[in-house]
Amino acid sequence: MSAHEAAAVGHSLQDLLLARIVDVPDYPKPGVTFKDITPLLADAEAFGALTEALAGLCRRHRADKVVGLEARGFILGAPAAVRAGIGFVPVRKAGKLPGATLGESYALEYGTAEIEIHAGALRPGDRVLVIDDVLATGGTAEASLKLVRRAGAEVAGVAVLMELGFLPGRKRLEAALDGAPLDALITV
Repeated sequence: MSAHEAAAVGHSLQDLLLARIVDVPDYPKPGVTFKDITPLLADAEAFGALTEALAGLCRRHRADKVVGLEARGFILGAPAAVRAGIGFVPVRKAGKLPGATLGESYALEYGTAEIEIHAGALRPGDRVLVIDDVLATGGTAEASLKLVRRAGAEVAGVAVLMELGFLPGRKRLEAALDGAPLDALITV
């Protein structure tokens, strides 16, 4: 496929996805415009194209596992992992996983939060692609990269459906990515 054909395919994918993401003004609070992906998920063509694009990133980055971030990262990451023929590992809010876990705290605007992964879910040598729906400030993604490395696995990259380009997520992740790619299918 030529560079021009690849750009046309990428552009049509962006158009398809953007056409099914709905802006919800003043949610969850006044002045915020929420990007609702549920209409995209309800559309088989759009959700299938998104799944295939994410599975393609799994293959391109030679991932052995997908780590999906709670909760919409589960919805996007699990089918991408299945389509790519690799395993899926959930990263959950603290206290939601049974058994032994590894945890990582991160700063929120007001306070902190913690995410966890099963202690044995990743092994040394695993190449892991972290998938989520939105990259905003980057706190959860950064904490997940730390968890992946603490488990002894290698970061293959981060992939998101949508990057909020007006927020500092990409800049915040630069050091944590340590050269691994950050792929956003859409930037708004």
